[in-house]
Amino acid sequence: MSTPELLHNHLGGQWIAGRGASTALFDPVLGTELVRVDATGLDLSAGLAFAREHAGPALRALGYAQRAALLAAAVKVLQANRDTYYEIATANSGTVKNDSAVDIDGGIFTLGHYARLGESLGDRRHLLDGEATRLGKDPLFQSQHVLSPARGVALFINAFNFPSWGLWEKAAPALLSGVPVVVKPGTSTAWLTQRMVQDVVNAGIFPPGSLSVVCGSSAGLLDALTPFDLVSFTGSADTAELIRSHPAVARRSVRCNIEADSVNSALLLPGESAGSEAFELLAKEVAREMTVKSGQKCTAIRRIFVPQEHYEAAAQAISARLARTTVGNPRNESVRMGALVSRAQFDTVQAGLARLQQLGQTLHDGASHALVDADPAVACCLGPTLLGSRDAEVDVFHDTEVFGPVATLLPYRDLNHALALVRRGEGSLVASVYGSDEQTLQAAALELADSHGRVHVISPEVGSLHTGHGNVMPQSLHGGPGRAGGGEELGGLRALGFYHRRSALQASTSMLQGL
Repeated sequence: MSTPELLHNHLGGQWIAGRGASTALFDPVLGTELVRVDATGLDLSAGLAFAREHAGPALRALGYAQRAALLAAAVKVLQANRDTYYEIATANSGTVKNDSAVDIDGGIFTLGHYARLGESLGDRRHLLDGEATRLGKDPLFQSQHVLSPARGVALFINAFNFPSWGLWEKAAPALLSGVPVVVKPGTSTAWLTQRMVQDVVNAGIFPPGSLSVVCGSSAGLLDALTPFDLVSFTGSADTAELIRSHPAVARRSVRCNIEADSVNSALLLPGESAGSEAFELLAKEVAREMTVKSGQKCTAIRRIFVPQEHYEAAAQAISARLARTTVGNPRNESVRMGALVSRAQFDTVQAGLARLQQLGQTLHDGASHALVDADPAVACCLGPTLLGSRDAEVDVFHDTEVFGPVATLLPYRDLNHALALVRRGEGSLVASVYGSDEQTLQAAALELADSHGRVHVISPEVGSLHTGHGNVMPQSLHGGPGRAGGGEELGGLRALGFYHRRSALQASTSMLQGL
């Protein structure tokens, strides 16, 4: 048997192999070893310095439209290699084709979206922030706020669940802003990220050092950051705490964006009858969100709130949809839900599920799904599991995120009770609200807006048009307050703000007008 390939890192404008004991990446369905990764022995400080000193000036010498053209060229390279990316996703992430598309095509779409946005900014090299404001009675001396590209490097420490989209949703606004990127993908699924970076780097699109990838341990990366660098993290709240307390952030004031845990909600408003269009839309979306990527999405629905009189009907409607989900080997065309990404992730989800089951009722048991073309002793497959509790006040349902195909149904008394229960998540990425009365939808959406990065409002007229509770669109904000991390990404051109520095220029009116 041949030795699996050791994936190379790209740092300092060079492809470099790690020199330590490498880590194996596995097929989560078949259990076979695929490739290996290792970042031991890399000169991280020199690599980041190369990006700052060579790639940064080269990118900033270009206007936004010129950088946008580079993004568009990268899109073409990625599109030409889609088949390879799908093969890697099937093997390394265990995803069915539709789930792979969410990651792969979603990432390419986001990159293309920022290419189009950047084209509209023209050849300028800075952005104005608002209008000039006079500083006294005489209008000849004013203040104008400007946004200038950060003169540092952007470090991305990403999660395992979106190796494509997680890269490009961050890299697109960073590169468009003129900031070079170093990505440290989640180790268990790093293969897809590494291959995409390899294809774009080898195409020679960006200045050397603009796009780097480090596969394996992140040890030492934060140590190599300097005050004008940036770090964007997606992952657990525990790791986020370590990043926030690191001297690079705590002492050197490296700008930090965090996306952490999120116990997202779906809410059926009062006044909707069981079987109504809004009721069915909720049941359909809950089942979809529980099964897409095997529930391994930071935006997936974890809690479902319905009027207490519809608890049984909702349990039956959602369970009926889940029962039709085929689980197993994604290579089998009859399979609709693949695997969790690794044995470690499978064990973590099982442990979290067991904790919830101690205090809740199992309404639909994922163990009832016979696996298709997969050995239960080997495959990291778990059927979708719907839990429920008549007591919606139990803390564990509001503070435990099981990162897999698991959600909990909870009843509420009235709208105020429902909104209070949703807020028990202490800040989430997204909540979806289902109903048919426009005024009630408006009121509920605004009440939830302060504790959510996004509120997805679904009425019957948009039932076939909406983009999905868990789908992150580049036009809208991604992030959330509180336990969700307090960060913000995407949102159209708003994303560029993280990669720019705001400054006030105080000068004569004529000088400012020349900007």
